[in-house]
Amino acid sequence: MYRDSVAGLITERAGETLALVGYASVLVLLAGTAVGTVAALRGGRVEALATAVTAGAMAVPTFVMSVLLIWLFAVRLPWFPVYGSGEGVGGTLAHLTLPALALAMTWIGYVAQVTRSAVRAELRAEHVETARSRGVPEWTVIRRHVLHNAAGPVLAVSGVGVAGLIATAAVAEQAFGTGGLGALMIEAASKQDMAVVQAVSLVFVVVFVVLNTLVDLVSAALDSRAASEEAR
Repeated sequence: MYRDSVAGLITERAGETLALVGYASVLVLLAGTAVGTVAALRGGRVEALATAVTAGAMAVPTFVMSVLLIWLFAVRLPWFPVYGSGEGVGGTLAHLTLPALALAMTWIGYVAQVTRSAVRAELRAEHVETARSRGVPEWTVIRRHVLHNAAGPVLAVSGVGVAGLIATAAVAEQAFGTGGLGALMIEAASKQDMAVVQAVSLVFVVVFVVLNTLVDLVSAALDSRAASEEAR
């Protein structure tokens, strides 16, 4: 059993989980949308390669990806530390890079696939063809009509992905010894401290529900704006 209150334990560990999930979320949003957009706009071999790579990333579980990253970037190429949380901004980022990559890789694949499909669908849309026929510059067409209208489904899957990162953070935390809320829940379960397990589980559930609600609200707002702009 722990000698601290449940609230104290959660407060002490929450910062590490937030840092890990935040880092992984940035990777998911930037890498996923970039890969999906480039694949849709370039097409051909680039799209086929991106589809194959992202499909492979989606198929690899977090614990397997953790082992692969440790073997490659810590054993074969000793570029990153693999245990603990580090000290200072630079040390923290270095220690969180591999667990964030392991945590984010599956969702990078999902976001890239959805982004590619959404952008490809918008490229074939009637309003895009109309804008092109009126002589609107291609970059303006892509930015205002394609990417803007494709943002809805991309944002929706990205929000689900961020919530999923929270749910699976325990795997990466255990693999890399970062000691966040997920690791706390596993430790508490091994000690049969059900009060801590229930409290951490409740925190995860509340955050998951809040994030999904926010994503639904923002997606609805984007859809209404896109519909009104197309009507004009």
